[in-house]
Amino acid sequence: MQKALLLGAAFALGLPAAAWGRAVDVAEARARTVEAKMTPDERVMMTHGILALPLFGDTMLPPEAVLGAGYVAGVPRLGIPNLTETDASLGVAYNNGARGPEGATPLPSGLAQAATWNPALVRKGGATIGAEAKAKGFNVLLAGGVNLMRDPRNGRTFEYFSEDPLLAGVLAGEAIAGIQSNRMISTVKHFALNSQETARGFLDARLSDAAARESDLLAFQIAIERGNPGSVMCAYNQVEGAYACGSDYLLNQVLKRDWHYKGFVMSDWGAVHGLEFALNGLDQQSGAQLDRQLFFGAPLKQAAASDRRYAARLADMNRRILYAIYANGLDSAPPEKKPLDVEAGLAVADEVAREGIVLLRNQNDTLPLAAAVKRVAVIGGYADTGVVSGGGSSQVQMTGGPAASVPVGGEGPLAAILQETYHRSVPLTAITKRLPAADVTFTRGNYLTDAVQAAKDADVAIIFATGWRSEGFDVPDLSLPYGQDDLIAAVAKANPRTIVVLETGGPVLMPWLNDTAAVLQAWYPGGRGGEAIASVLFGETNPSGRLPVTFPASLGQLPRPVLPGLGTIQPDFLGRPKAGERLSVNYDIEGSDIGYRWNARQSQKALYPFGFGLSYTSFEVSGLVLSGLHARFTVANSGRRAGAEVAQLYLVGRPDGPRQRLVGFQKVELAPGERREISLDLDPRLLADWARAGWTIRAGLYRFALGSDAEHLGPSVAISLPAKHWKD
Repeated sequence: MQKALLLGAAFALGLPAAAWGRAVDVAEARARTVEAKMTPDERVMMTHGILALPLFGDTMLPPEAVLGAGYVAGVPRLGIPNLTETDASLGVAYNNGARGPEGATPLPSGLAQAATWNPALVRKGGATIGAEAKAKGFNVLLAGGVNLMRDPRNGRTFEYFSEDPLLAGVLAGEAIAGIQSNRMISTVKHFALNSQETARGFLDARLSDAAARESDLLAFQIAIERGNPGSVMCAYNQVEGAYACGSDYLLNQVLKRDWHYKGFVMSDWGAVHGLEFALNGLDQQSGAQLDRQLFFGAPLKQAAASDRRYAARLADMNRRILYAIYANGLDSAPPEKKPLDVEAGLAVADEVAREGIVLLRNQNDTLPLAAAVKRVAVIGGYADTGVVSGGGSSQVQMTGGPAASVPVGGEGPLAAILQETYHRSVPLTAITKRLPAADVTFTRGNYLTDAVQAAKDADVAIIFATGWRSEGFDVPDLSLPYGQDDLIAAVAKANPRTIVVLETGGPVLMPWLNDTAAVLQAWYPGGRGGEAIASVLFGETNPSGRLPVTFPASLGQLPRPVLPGLGTIQPDFLGRPKAGERLSVNYDIEGSDIGYRWNARQSQKALYPFGFGLSYTSFEVSGLVLSGLHARFTVANSGRRAGAEVAQLYLVGRPDGPRQRLVGFQKVELAPGERREISLDLDPRLLADWARAGWTIRAGLYRFALGSDAEHLGPSVAISLPAKHWKD
């Protein structure tokens, strides 16, 4: 683990591993020296922070604070900088224009980034939003969302990467490394098992240590190894009966003892319930106005003065925060406010969106559309206005705010952030620009009669469907809201050349699928989403996105067909319970077998499997050769146009029987007829079980197969491996 941390941090900053190792030693030594000089009052300055927005009348914002997610006072006497914090993983949060009309680059959603299967591009996106955050005066970005998709109805699914620990961990690590290349701190979050928004503030996630280590915790572990985030943000929910931000198991045992994590743990905003959270591993209380008490201020100081346990813990808390500051250069490279390079940021968002769009269906080569098409009906989805984005604390907007905003309603200081908003990138305009001689019409889709008539009168109907999601609540099922499933069905029956463009925050069911000609999964495509969608529709971009999550064929395929708490739990935005409310969710039903691994275990087929995606060309992947934990194979473009394939290697069997896990992947661009040999080194943890407080590989035969997705696999190749047991 230590070696992996060194290598990841060195890569992030462009340093040799040995140089980074020396930098770590220097940062640790500086942290110890400076902490020793602190007074009792100074020792509780950096252990708590405030929500730095004028939402609470009794909160005085210091003049040096930057309006955003948080502010933590530094210690000027010792040269310790203030921490200025902003949300989130998809760009610098807009905060309803609190800082003025200037916005930032809205990257496509986490799922869209993950659908690229391109670590280098995800890192580039991280570097972009990190640079913009720093240009706005921030030195901490609350990014790195890596929670696995245990339930596709989770309202924050769009923020995260995958259901698979390898894919999620690698991509989150690269995003973090990109952010921190700007000499700032990124978090990784929400640690851990924060798998739904319903009752998120008190839900008790039940999962065995072994299953957690092999799935959700492994995603965090890989992300930390690759990205070396300065901070870990703990979650709202409980894990095995203890709040995540006060979990000795998660914070002290797993994170700090087993993984040797050197940075600090910050709470989520409003997730601290007692002073004892400090002893259990929490280092910083964030957004303290949202908690019932400022625990990590005067109470912590008093406890440290009378109890050696708290005194030692308080020293360690400060050393960890200081280590993160010095290791990432916050003191030597402070933020400098300056205008953003808007076009450069949007160019990166455009690149991510184009690579992240997944072509799910393409009957009779309907796509790409020919420029000679004469009549096109564009229907629904605010396609004449913009592209939808996910809501909540991750909400980003370009300068001037949203192109359209639909209030969700409600009361309280946080109600204003719950609005269904659309970015200023117009699919209709992008489509029309590519068809200057065609008759392109737009119908809003509010009435089936208008939409059906428009489809009948056109050569091609392109219907946009949106599924808005947000932090703070889940969706009850996987249908499209506002009757859009009925709209698509009616349009598809009226015109057999109907193309569906889905702008959704996660998987959806498709009862109309067999009547359509083509389906594009565009996710929440970000600040240049309209242009990216049009580029794929017309073949300027050959789609190379692959699904990072499973699209189930029905709710009955899920480990929990009914969302836990649905209809019985009515918490507020932070998920805090009303009197007597409790909710426990048994994740041991599926254990570590999430998504495609659950389907494999249950012998059931998805609507669209993990890893699936079509192209305008064709590929052949063959010649798998294994040598120990090293794999070689060949990828060839057998079609007539250039394109990119995502080579996927799966474990399919172990000595104890069938077991499916993604163990390696690589995206490769190929010209027509081009062949390339791929080499992959396999992480032994993906073959192992967590047992006896460590990883265990059983002796015997292990079988592997190449696949175009998790359900379409080639012939398996077996290799014998010796028994092995090791600690992290």
